[in-house]
Amino acid sequence: MLKAFFESAYLWLKGWWHVVYFAAIVWVAALSPSSYSLRKKITHPPSKAEPLLNYLYACTVPVLPWFTLLMSLVSLVLIRIVVVTAQSYGLSQYALEVVVRVLVMELLPLSAALFVAFRTMVPMSVQLLELKQSGHLNGWEVGASPLSTELVPRMLAGVFAVLTLVVISGSMALVLAYLVVNGFSVWGLSAYTRTVGQVFLPSVVIGFALKTFLFAIATATIPMASSLQEDAKIPGYGAPPPGIVRLLTAILMIETATLVLKYF
Repeated sequence: MLKAFFESAYLWLKGWWHVVYFAAIVWVAALSPSSYSLRKKITHPPSKAEPLLNYLYACTVPVLPWFTLLMSLVSLVLIRIVVVTAQSYGLSQYALEVVVRVLVMELLPLSAALFVAFRTMVPMSVQLLELKQSGHLNGWEVGASPLSTELVPRMLAGVFAVLTLVVISGSMALVLAYLVVNGFSVWGLSAYTRTVGQVFLPSVVIGFALKTFLFAIATATIPMASSLQEDAKIPGYGAPPPGIVRLLTAILMIETATLVLKYF
């Protein structure tokens, strides 16, 4: 039994080490100007001459309208519930602050990360696993062309998608919160901006931006890193995709850590 425990712990640490190793290589390549050189030979059709732009479009544009519409409906319902409940208890002055703190700063970034993970990055990780088994990703660890043409564009596109969804859905939620409380009148704009400004203190903004960026990095990195492990296999029917448990664990740890630092 003790042997099985140590074997499980070893495999767990090995998996996380591979994620860190993969993230280090890909992020170094992403920050290197040579990865974006347009003078290298292109053997793809013209539509694939710019992998980064193609993946940015594929990861963001198709999901943006649906996510924005869905989060707007959910935000509208939650805002209405919070406002009506606060009014019934005579706490109307705290309704907007609760909406901003809970909805905009906690629920929407978490929803965006999960949406991009399951809608885009997990399917991409399965594609990478197929490319790996066919030999198209050989040599990526030492800077071969698959690193800059397949891995870096996918990772940057995942980060960009999460950040974009958070910004747009958060802005929509703030607009909806104002409309629910004040309607289409402009007379409540001064009090509304003052309340929102009291929530978004500089330290809070830095923490919110850091958490969102960590969500984006985890969402874009962990599924791909897990698909490139030596023992990774294409999931069968009903089997979880590679790295999904590790990704959910990382997101939960990031969210828990930020809540502890913010409120304790």
